[in-house]
Amino acid sequence: MKILLRAATIIDAKSPFHNQTMDVFIQDGVIQKIASSLQNDGAQEIQCPQLHLSSGWFDSSVSLGEPGFEDRETISNGLSVAAKSGFTAIALQPNSNPVIDNQAQVNFVVNKAKTSLTDLYPIGALTVGSEGKDMAELFDMKKAGAIAFGDYNKSLDNANLLKIALQYTQDFDGLVITFAQDEKIKGNGVANEGVASTRLGLKGIPALAEELHIARNLFLLEYTGGKLHIPTLSTSKSVALIKEAKNKGLAVSCSVSVHHLVLNEDQLDSFDTRYKVSPPLRSEVDRKALLEGILDGTIDMITSDHNPIDIEHKKMEFDGAKNGTIGLESAFGALSTVLPTAVIIEKLTAGKTTFGIPSYTINEGEPANLTLFTPFGESIFTKENILSKSKNTAFLGQKLQGKVYGCINQNQLILN
Repeated sequence: MKILLRAATIIDAKSPFHNQTMDVFIQDGVIQKIASSLQNDGAQEIQCPQLHLSSGWFDSSVSLGEPGFEDRETISNGLSVAAKSGFTAIALQPNSNPVIDNQAQVNFVVNKAKTSLTDLYPIGALTVGSEGKDMAELFDMKKAGAIAFGDYNKSLDNANLLKIALQYTQDFDGLVITFAQDEKIKGNGVANEGVASTRLGLKGIPALAEELHIARNLFLLEYTGGKLHIPTLSTSKSVALIKEAKNKGLAVSCSVSVHHLVLNEDQLDSFDTRYKVSPPLRSEVDRKALLEGILDGTIDMITSDHNPIDIEHKKMEFDGAKNGTIGLESAFGALSTVLPTAVIIEKLTAGKTTFGIPSYTINEGEPANLTLFTPFGESIFTKENILSKSKNTAFLGQKLQGKVYGCINQNQLILN
């Protein structure tokens, strides 16, 4: 396959063509030539308004449902959605049925994704059935292709089990993921504990529920060594705790979700369950602290935390509805309303290094692993923009900036 990208502004700090507008010729999945003007030698020519080009984006937290919850999303359609949203790689959460907690389950999802443009990298469950009791077959899953180990949106109350996992995974350079939320302090809470929850009469989840677990997990990491990833921070104190740990030299990384960077607890005034997520949307002070954590480098990466939920478990009373929002389709456009383009690209690609997956630069001779987009133009996110099987998006009706045109990977091209 031959592709010629016309007048693409390259955004890649590691590329010698960074911030330059160039033609890019790709053949058989490899970048063959980059120059200010190229002749078209029988290639499919792509010209898009104000085309920008970056290394392919990676999302460190995506739930798809299959196996077991295909009514929410399938691997095939989910990866198509990811590709059209600009992501050439995703980390798949293990919260399917059965849970991805053994080698056979890892093999199943890897094989289902073999022909897709978007690369799928499974996260293996840290504990059997993600029940927090017994450690799962981590080494076997690593050999089968698991890139990290964690129980999606479930905190590990057993501190000794986390200690053992951090020690054990050092033997094969494994990465442990720990969602931070003290279940006893959370209790029956459904929203951030604060002015909004009090006004609306919703049971609150204190910021302390997250911060206490993060502090504990960082103490364990300091004791054991190893590598720890803390996903979806949501409070200002959490950012400060991570910053302090990094200054100590601990091997800790963290992420924040798009919705926590863009939205806050005021969205709950409508009692719309699309805004019920875990961790909950926090205060405006927390949101600004998360943005600052992105800009000063404390927070390593941004995730959509894409989590499809079927309508039966979402369109109901707030207290009973499941947590989660889809976010792949709206990720770039929403981020562009609050962050500079160069920062967004950095935070949507940096996770590759943390999770140990291949990363390529935009240069001649490199594999064509590319995202095509423009940071310009405004739009409103509507139902017509939803590509996922489930429609539970927190960004419905939100203003977005910029547009994803598609991506190139595995000698395949997808355009919107």
